[in-house]
Amino acid sequence: MKLESRLYFKNALEMTEVEDESVDLVVTSPPYPMIQMWDEIFTGIDESIGTAIDNRDGGQAWELMNAQLDLVWAECLRALKPGGFACINIGDATRKIGDQFRLYPNHSRIISAFVALGFDCLPSVIWRKPTNAPNKFMGSGMLPSGAYVTLEHEYILIFRKGARRTLFSTEEKLVRQKSTFFWEERNVWFSDIWQFKGATQPINDRGGKAGRDRSGAYPYELVHRLINMYSIQKDTVLDPFHGTGTTLSACIVNGRKCIGYEIDGGLAELIYSNAQTAFSRSGELTSQRLERHRVFVADYRERKTEPKYTNEHYGFPVITRQERNIRFPAAQKLTAGDGNIIICDYL
Repeated sequence: MKLESRLYFKNALEMTEVEDESVDLVVTSPPYPMIQMWDEIFTGIDESIGTAIDNRDGGQAWELMNAQLDLVWAECLRALKPGGFACINIGDATRKIGDQFRLYPNHSRIISAFVALGFDCLPSVIWRKPTNAPNKFMGSGMLPSGAYVTLEHEYILIFRKGARRTLFSTEEKLVRQKSTFFWEERNVWFSDIWQFKGATQPINDRGGKAGRDRSGAYPYELVHRLINMYSIQKDTVLDPFHGTGTTLSACIVNGRKCIGYEIDGGLAELIYSNAQTAFSRSGELTSQRLERHRVFVADYRERKTEPKYTNEHYGFPVITRQERNIRFPAAQKLTAGDGNIIICDYL
């Protein structure tokens, strides 16, 4: 099978290429309002944001930044099919503007925006990022009434457009069976706390030509999980804040189509490079996933009993009946089509 992904280097508010109700899943991480590295991008869209910051009005700047994101969330509503999911990775911000230090609760502001649009808000995930040293703090040391807790987590907000997706064609039912995840993966992925490292990285040192020195990219593991949890193979995944292309990379490995929008055209070279790396490593990443399952089965046998079922393609034991038809896509060839099109062939 051939799956075609498309990239557009323009503001996500101009998603004219995306038809109404044509997307199965949105996975994205927007610029975080009131994180200083994103000030320039927000101000480039709305100059009044920079004016508010210059005037030391943090609350106004925060609301204006979120107002720009609101417009993108409305576009996601338009693009999503009924029953489609939107998964938003966002962190809160702490910042001192003038003499005022405060928290800017981005996650709650985005929840309010999605609920106002009519999305169903589902249980979210707290992503615990083990990056901060335990002796880090903000404030006046050990003196009471002057210190602030350090933020060491972000949120993955989960929304659904309307009722649960239940209508699958005959072909989609077969694809859904192949897209099943392992029982032990389910037990980890559907916990409300995830813990793995982030992926903030320099851009220009890796050949990029972006207008900023580093990215706030989420790690591959995060988007890999979400794509497998909330879509099936051949589905279309939209990322309106595409960044360095982690969503595209995960789609290539997991047999999904991707539509990405990125306002910073200087990231194009890096996105294509990351896509090629993902394709080159796709077999390795799939093999690692299969090996983790084999290790799990060996431990399961030792601790409990012999699994009852056998996967029909790989021939190894599985825990549940639903896992019998799992078959991960095998990427065979990656080519660039006309314009910003990437086509991946699968076995």
